[in-house]
Amino acid sequence: MLQTEDLTFSYDGKNTFQFQNINCKQGDQWLLLGQSGSGKTTLLHLLGGLLSVSGGRVTVGDTDLTKLSEQEKDRFRGKNIGIIFQKSHFIRSLNVEENLMLAQRLARVKIDKSHIKHLLDRLNVGHKLKSPTSKLSTGEQQRVAIARALVNKPKIILADEPTSALDDINCNQVIQLIEEVANEVKATLLVVTHDARLSSQFPNQINL
Repeated sequence: MLQTEDLTFSYDGKNTFQFQNINCKQGDQWLLLGQSGSGKTTLLHLLGGLLSVSGGRVTVGDTDLTKLSEQEKDRFRGKNIGIIFQKSHFIRSLNVEENLMLAQRLARVKIDKSHIKHLLDRLNVGHKLKSPTSKLSTGEQQRVAIARALVNKPKIILADEPTSALDDINCNQVIQLIEEVANEVKATLLVVTHDARLSSQFPNQINL
């Protein structure tokens, strides 16, 4: 479902990241571990089509992301890849429901308010449906960000340091939520982190 081959990336044409090959099957759940500066977030952005590769290729299903135009990548990502960023980026003038509707609209999929409500309820923030995102607590913002990543029923979920600022209890709760909802939509999950607390929860691991 998600594969890389001879993947490289350079920010300045001189210093180059060279990544090991990845082969994640549909429904698999993987942990990608690495210290700061090892290229974790860079790799995640390459997998999500947010950065263009310097060499090699990224394949999702039968689609080679490196062969798509920027516009085609945007559309493909919106329908097939859900990304949970380290920081929640919302449109502040829109409420929670409207931010998730925007994700559907940008991916050119049918607006489904009932699915939005189901996801938010599943993540225990259904009561925040009409709330401004600026009024959410950090934990609520994180849950809404997870819902947004899942709203288009993606084939791939990429999570960037989802537990780095959490204590042990909230760390376990958030990872369990991500895993459970990924199972519900049968998505491949790749969690990128330096948080060694997660090592025991993922039998499939990649170390950078």
